[in-house]
Amino acid sequence: MSRILLATFGSLGDLHPYIAVGRALRARGQQVVVATSSDYRAAVEEAGLEFAPVRPSIESLGDKETVARVLFDPLRGAEHLVREFLMVHLRDTYEDMTRAAVGADLLVSHPITFTVQLVAERMQRPWVSTVLAPLSMMSVDDPPVLSGAEWIHSLRRFGRWPYVAMVSVVRSVTRRWEAPLREFRRELGFPASSKLYLFEGQFSPLANFALFDAPLAAPQADWPFNTQVCGTPLFDGAMAPPDLLADLEQFLAAGEPPLVFVLGSSAIWMAGDYWNHAIAATQLLNRRAILITGPNVPTGLPSGIRAYSYLPYSAVLPRAAAVLHHAGIGTLSQALRAGVPQIITPVAFDQPDNAARAARLGVARVLPFRRVMPQRLRDEIAALLGDPTYAGAARRIADDLRKTDGAAVAADRLIACLAQR
Repeated sequence: MSRILLATFGSLGDLHPYIAVGRALRARGQQVVVATSSDYRAAVEEAGLEFAPVRPSIESLGDKETVARVLFDPLRGAEHLVREFLMVHLRDTYEDMTRAAVGADLLVSHPITFTVQLVAERMQRPWVSTVLAPLSMMSVDDPPVLSGAEWIHSLRRFGRWPYVAMVSVVRSVTRRWEAPLREFRRELGFPASSKLYLFEGQFSPLANFALFDAPLAAPQADWPFNTQVCGTPLFDGAMAPPDLLADLEQFLAAGEPPLVFVLGSSAIWMAGDYWNHAIAATQLLNRRAILITGPNVPTGLPSGIRAYSYLPYSAVLPRAAAVLHHAGIGTLSQALRAGVPQIITPVAFDQPDNAARAARLGVARVLPFRRVMPQRLRDEIAALLGDPTYAGAARRIADDLRKTDGAAVAADRLIACLAQR
């Protein structure tokens, strides 16, 4: 039996894939520790996995609504995340990650767990990198849609050069963000590296696992040479209380399949009037709806509209007329397997790119989050449900994805990496 450390940081969409892989590894007789923010101790331990706290905690970063407004800024959100929330905690993170890695035979990194490879280097342990969404590849052969600069994607018709120029600019900016990481490497006595962590520096020489679904992105010549696409490792979160599931079943049985609106675990904190717009659009269409809103559950809802703070996606998305969501990669993966058409309202980070890829698969229409208004939302839903090609494409993609267990594939390949070592 080997001990494998799975490191991650972020929202539930960043946590759940590693819980899924951890459970698959445990089922194969491996010992697993999930190293992440202390906020997720209960979720990890309830899944039957060992937990190791790593600073910073999500709670310590500040009021969730304020933090969400800062991080979901389409132009500077990524900069705020790296410079103000991650780099300032490097030493604490390194200390905690070192403690978590004691006795580990293999370390597994997430795209923004900056210290994993430092710990692996210091402890002389092998490590494997993972990415959760195609955006992390920053391919110029399959250029992503960038939050705050979506217009650049229209230049694809001119070939690679617009993206080559854009990546050069982004690299220059990112180098400034990562200055504290280079300084910390020097403090630790490590050799200087010209690699940028958010680009080529995050990828392990041993293996890089793409934990997203193959239909979203085909392997490209400029991907790391050792990348393996595993598929999305799915974990549905905590078990819902029986009375909640009974209420859901009663609602679903009472009429036609509803529209289902979700904003994941982070975009909910900047929802603003989104739920009111969703309710208004639903009423304009004379349809039923379910809202999964997080802790701030609206009250006094019209007949035919039900709101829940939480529901397991697998219990509700396959029974929807359509799923309306923000394109967080975890939510998108669940929506693709539900086999129903989608309206995607991306906010920031990888979401605009995820949304564009879903639209190219023919399963979704895209409406930017900041343009969500009742009339516009109503028109998009009517166009989606009025065109059967969306539902047909959704069923075909779902049938294909159900053949792959991303958690099992990733677990088997991690064990193979141990054998290689």
